[in-house]
Amino acid sequence: MDTKSLTETSKFLSYVLRHEPEAIGLALDREGWASIDALIAAAASHGRVLDRALIEQVVISSDKKRFAISEDGSGIRAVQGHSTPTVSISMQEKAPPAVLYHGTATRFLESIRQQGLLPGSRHHVHLSEDVQTAIGVGQRYGQPVVLSIEAATMHGKGQRFYQAENGVWLTANVPAEFISFTPASHGER
Repeated sequence: MDTKSLTETSKFLSYVLRHEPEAIGLALDREGWASIDALIAAAASHGRVLDRALIEQVVISSDKKRFAISEDGSGIRAVQGHSTPTVSISMQEKAPPAVLYHGTATRFLESIRQQGLLPGSRHHVHLSEDVQTAIGVGQRYGQPVVLSIEAATMHGKGQRFYQAENGVWLTANVPAEFISFTPASHGER
């Protein structure tokens, strides 16, 4: 399968499995799972051709591991990044490393200095363990900047952290007092 088809399908799956399942008449359960057969049928009724092989290829080839297929092979879900209120994936709280990183664009810095990091329309703020991933995230929104987050200190003060299946760290918010606005070195991990 060509890269363009995989990319377009990945974007479509992100849209319907994270944000707007009702746009194609798809139902997600509380954990974000949808039947693959129902997904294929719902997509077809809205003019998008999907098949099991294409869906599995998107899941396998995703460098960010955005999606998971259920153990029995019948379901699919986005592993994090949901904005739909019907999904609330159960996750185990986990102690984070000392420092995590958040990629953003320079144009958002003033707001972050005032309000900290907020999840926006998503359920959680997304953080990464390495600078390179954070840079990639920040580049999607403009001139990137990487913020260092004092995650272990936050956790010690009662902030809950979770780690999604794909390694992304999640938390409800990050108060500005735990953010270092000094750009992280590109060589840090």
